[in-house]
This record gives sequence, structure tokens and C-alpha cells, in this order.
Amino acid sequence: MKKFGDRVRQLRQAKGLGQRALAKMVGISLTYVSKIENHRLDFGDYPSTDVILRIAAALEADEDELLVLAKKIPERIHQRVLERPDAFSKLAELDDRELDRLMALAGRLRPEAVPKGER
Repeated sequence: MKKFGDRVRQLRQAKGLGQRALAKMVGISLTYVSKIENHRLDFGDYPSTDVILRIAAALEADEDELLVLAKKIPERIHQRVLERPDAFSKLAELDDRELDRLMALAGRLRPEAVPKGER
């Protein structure tokens, strides 16, 4: 599985940005960017949700991907779990094969809702 800091570095380099440029765009220090990318944060394993969202915006990256890599639940998913705990309880009981079948069905119902790499 990818690590958060490695993915940030990969996205930053793909944009042709240095750590200093990303730091300026996000409003954090160069040292903090380096610590993120090298998995050496002083407090906790990941930056705050706010910082992650700013990094995603600066890198034009998928917010959900970065949040999940940082073991944080995207707000829209969190809200949906709270609205439909019954559905998510059932989903949690499914094995991977059953989830894959369900995702295929969901893709046929709403093709735009399935990530491009999973179609």
C-alpha cells in the first residue's frame, strides 16, 4: 500500500514542483513538507485534515485518496455513514469478493460514480 508522504512526493514531482514551491502554495514551511514526505512529523503520523486538503488543492490531486492514505475519513463519506449506519454495517460484513461484485453492480447503476481505474 502506498504511503501518504510518498504519494505527496510523487504528485509534487509530477507537477514539476520543488518542496519550497509546494510549501509556499500550501502555506506551510519547507521543513514541514520535507517531514511529511519523509514520514518524520513531530506530532502524529499525518498532517491535519486542513493541511491535507490544501496539499490536494495545490497538487490538483484527489482529496479522498490523500485523506484515506492519511487514515482519515473524507467528510462526505463520514456524513453518509452517519445517515445510513444500517447500510454501512452490512457493507462491513461483506468479504472482498462480495464487495467487488457490489461495486460492479454500482458501476452499472451509476457509471459516473465508479472511479475510472475500476470501470
